[in-house]
Amino acid sequence: MILFAHSEYLWLLLLVPLFPVFYGVARYLRRQRLRRFGDEDLVRELMPSWSASKGWVRVVLFSLAFFFFVIGLARPQIGAKLTERKMKGAEVMIALDVSNSMLAEDYSPNRLERAKLAVSRMTDKLQDDRIGLIVFAGTSFVQLPITTDFVSAKMFLSSINTESVPIQGTALEDALRTAGRSFSAQSEKSRVIILISDGENHEGDPVATAKMLAEEGIKVYTIGVGSAQGQPIPVKGELLKDKDGNIVVSRLDEKTLREIASAGGGAYIHAGNEEFGLNPIINDIRKMEDEEFSSTIFEEYDEQYMYFLGIALLLFVIEMLIGGRRSRRHLFEK
Repeated sequence: MILFAHSEYLWLLLLVPLFPVFYGVARYLRRQRLRRFGDEDLVRELMPSWSASKGWVRVVLFSLAFFFFVIGLARPQIGAKLTERKMKGAEVMIALDVSNSMLAEDYSPNRLERAKLAVSRMTDKLQDDRIGLIVFAGTSFVQLPITTDFVSAKMFLSSINTESVPIQGTALEDALRTAGRSFSAQSEKSRVIILISDGENHEGDPVATAKMLAEEGIKVYTIGVGSAQGQPIPVKGELLKDKDGNIVVSRLDEKTLREIASAGGGAYIHAGNEEFGLNPIINDIRKMEDEEFSSTIFEEYDEQYMYFLGIALLLFVIEMLIGGRRSRRHLFEK
């Protein structure tokens, strides 16, 4: 598989088909100017050394040279080999609430975006740990399985919104069960679930589920997002209303989240606008007994840019050597 370290330069390839077009327009305008001096054939006879075909050859060579130059500039790389690397750390499953209530704006810009930013920053601090991501509302599913690829984790995280789960609600129990099933077979001890939610309108019995997970050696932490006084929920430019036409106000249910964390052997943290609350959890994770697990990754990449730049340089040199004049020597000249 070919990767580009600087793929943004590939946009320059859009210029390649324009070079022949510009040259053709320039040729046309030149012919128009020549016609002002007299008959076109007569003017051409007065310029016997000028070659029309060589001009097209030069522009084609220049276009090809520019093409290879841009590919080289983008730094193409080929994965050299797959290697299995031994790592030590914990496994962390993040269960993120994406229900409509997470659009409330008691955080800037809203609860969900603030949570996503905090999780993104958290991945920079986990080092050799592994991370997975679950999204939930009225139901839950694994958005990203347990991985050490934090780049992919951030990519998946950025794409999450309230439409990621089609069924509305806040199924905390279902989210915890999905997270508990999502740890790898290599992990037995250092397993953590971080549940991020406003805790409102929960379904089932999440406290009993958290207690069951704790008995299996899985710690459950909860982060409460929202405020006790609550905020209305903006959806598609309007405030969400109930069936009676009243504006819905979403309030943080700290009681439920505290009970879940207590039953799960973890801790409850109320997220602030500045300090979201993940740092204390990270500190607890680092105190856990590290588990060794294997991870198959691309260990290194072979750079290929020098070959493309070499071809580009050769084509540029040939293009300059061709010139624009006819050759005075003929193949069968005696």
